[in-house]
Amino acid sequence: MRRKYAVTQRSLTIVRRRLVEMPKPLEKLSEIEIEKKGHVSRVMTHVLKYLTSKFVDSEFEWLLPVIFSMSTDPLWPDPGASVEKRIEVEIYGKTVRTTLSMIIHKMVACSLAHPKLFILSPNVRIERRERSNSGKHAYEFTQLDFEVRNASSEEIRSFVEELVCGLISSLKKHMRTELVHLGRYDSLEVPDMPFRAYDKVELESKFGKDWETRLMHEISEPVWVTNVPREFYDFEDFEDGQWDNYDLFLPKYGEVLSGAKREWEYSKIVRKMERDDVKKKNYEVLLKLAKDRRLKPSAGAGVGIERLVSWIVGAKHIGETQPFPKIPGLVFDL
Repeated sequence: MRRKYAVTQRSLTIVRRRLVEMPKPLEKLSEIEIEKKGHVSRVMTHVLKYLTSKFVDSEFEWLLPVIFSMSTDPLWPDPGASVEKRIEVEIYGKTVRTTLSMIIHKMVACSLAHPKLFILSPNVRIERRERSNSGKHAYEFTQLDFEVRNASSEEIRSFVEELVCGLISSLKKHMRTELVHLGRYDSLEVPDMPFRAYDKVELESKFGKDWETRLMHEISEPVWVTNVPREFYDFEDFEDGQWDNYDLFLPKYGEVLSGAKREWEYSKIVRKMERDDVKKKNYEVLLKLAKDRRLKPSAGAGVGIERLVSWIVGAKHIGETQPFPKIPGLVFDL
């Protein structure tokens, strides 16, 4: 009986591995694969053009990204984070880290100089090797980060819904040839608004700890997940324990956007840092601004561009959307 069980488990493992074929380096693609890569790239170009134009037209300021900093996203205690290694180097006698996300910079820039901003920000997150087969993870990816001073979560979510629906409509109109070739023209539909919203507590009660996987395989349109316990910068109501944040989930591809109303009060930020064992010395500028009451209320989000495009084109692995795939556990020559 034991042997039969072991064989079954092994068979299941083999099947899972076969479900996601690892993307190849660019130089090893066949002519047919290169043709497909071209279609994906043209869709990516349209997505970037559409999104950045909409932000500029909505009077957002386009900022340049930060690569190294003493202060970046702690990704803690977010249960969804799976960083195997944090890249640190010494520059001019100071220890700096590669950008995990530009959340700290967004909050500071939005408070002091740029009330509405967006950035195409490279993120370096050395994911655990076992995530290579998820098809959804890359150890380098680009995030469209944006932030709005004095905005509410409802305003940000409404803006995102209009952005997603407008994008799909535009793709169907202008990228028909590419979507037909990729087999997505008929199945990619403009979602209904407003998107349905779920409370994370209710999802965990219904599906258990694996609620994220269960959810993304049950939905047929983008949905919101709210009230997710996360890092110190997401707004938390200490009285009722509710978090004023939101993640956007895509069918089969999971979370594509993470956002929230932000904390701005010094006492709350310090209390949460101490509770979560976050090193305050890494966030001295943010803390000083909060203490001096120069940190302003804001709300925003970050969109994973490669995961968004993966959903649009029906990619089997997120690496298919990258010219030079960055797959957990694999390092190609380029």
